Amino acid sequence: MNKENRFQIENLGDPQHKSPLQLSTVRGDKIFNFVNDADRLVFDLSIDNYKHCLNSGEEPLCLDKAGPRQEIFFDPKQTTAAIVTCGGLCPGINNVIRGVVMALHYFYGIKRIIGVPYGYEGLNPEVGHDFVELTPEKVKDIHQFGGTFLGSSRGGQDVSTMVDTLEQNKVDMLFAIGGDGTLKGVNAIGEEIQSRNAMISVVGIPKTIDNDIDLIDESFGFETAFDVASPIIRDAHNEATGAYNGISIVKLMGRDSGFIAASAALAMPVVNFVLIPEMEFALEGENGFLGALKKRLDRKKHAVIVVAEGAGQHLFDKKSEVKDASGNIKHSDIGLFLKQKITERFTETPVTIKYIDPSYIVRSAPANSIDSVYCSRLAYHAVHGAMAGKTKFVACKVNNKFVYVPISEVTKKRKKIDLEGEFWFSVLQSTGQPFFLG
Repeated sequence: MNKENRFQIENLGDPQHKSPLQLSTVRGDKIFNFVNDADRLVFDLSIDNYKHCLNSGEEPLCLDKAGPRQEIFFDPKQTTAAIVTCGGLCPGINNVIRGVVMALHYFYGIKRIIGVPYGYEGLNPEVGHDFVELTPEKVKDIHQFGGTFLGSSRGGQDVSTMVDTLEQNKVDMLFAIGGDGTLKGVNAIGEEIQSRNAMISVVGIPKTIDNDIDLIDESFGFETAFDVASPIIRDAHNEATGAYNGISIVKLMGRDSGFIAASAALAMPVVNFVLIPEMEFALEGENGFLGALKKRLDRKKHAVIVVAEGAGQHLFDKKSEVKDASGNIKHSDIGLFLKQKITERFTETPVTIKYIDPSYIVRSAPANSIDSVYCSRLAYHAVHGAMAGKTKFVACKVNNKFVYVPISEVTKKRKKIDLEGEFWFSVLQSTGQPFFLG
């Protein structure tokens, strides 16, 4: 037997109520079946893991399948839910809020749903933000807009104070929509709830435009991000080709991971260089970036450079020590830095440089159709898990299946682009840039 149990989801207790969902338990009757806790999915699908389990007799590491349970923990008539959104903006937040409200109200008949304003600040009474009552009527159209209907903020609040607020308002389940910091925060809230023996479920719905949450296939809003960035890159290409030795530099979001920059370059294949945080490129030298750029200009007389915001931080003489409210280092502007260095290098060969930073436009856009579908399904699965009494988990996709994963597992490290992987190789094939820049 497999002794490792790292993906075990915690439960508040045994379910005591029948689900109001009119679903089936019989295969073949053309009605969706309730999901059983025994319906688990293998995490590592590799042939090596299969052979190891076959030879050793160990059970493979498995994940809880997401979906509605026949027996639920909470009595819908007596249940209060709360929703909070934290961190930076991201396409699809309003879709998730809407999906959670609609699922709670129409699937389970829960009438009291609280919106927590401005992130975790809203759970601190001293800040003075009033709760928002959420109903289907209030949220029915919010998916058409970017941003967050509830408002957001960065930074944590006192965990004990936040749990006090939840208990005083008789909240039974808290849905936290946010990235790494938000998920760590809601997990800490769950730990405090557990220490008080309180019966409150806490659920994370992973949100990061950078797509850097570990283990999961993809975070919502990411596809919209590079979808919105693609026409901007197209226009940057038009600017570059419109001048002799024209250069366009487009800076996209990506603090620690370059998924948006890389994906946008693949989606709009007019990019010649993609620079991401995962690579330590050099400016000078035989194989340096500036040398490769000169060769490009000599051949084609224009170049398009897409750079992630966290790329090239090793090139600055003095590393930034300034942190935002979430504790993240505020990176120096690599886009302006590259513009300056290119200008200094090409004094004998005149160049025309356009620097474009559309980051806040990209993150504030409404979700596209693919993300809209994804957000709704994530919301539904989060609600089903909470109603079953599961806690301290995220609803997400792994191996293209909707599953529940402990928050503690997805926050251990950031997901990054594998420079030896096929995805990055595709980017290099698309751009034609050298495998190594320095």
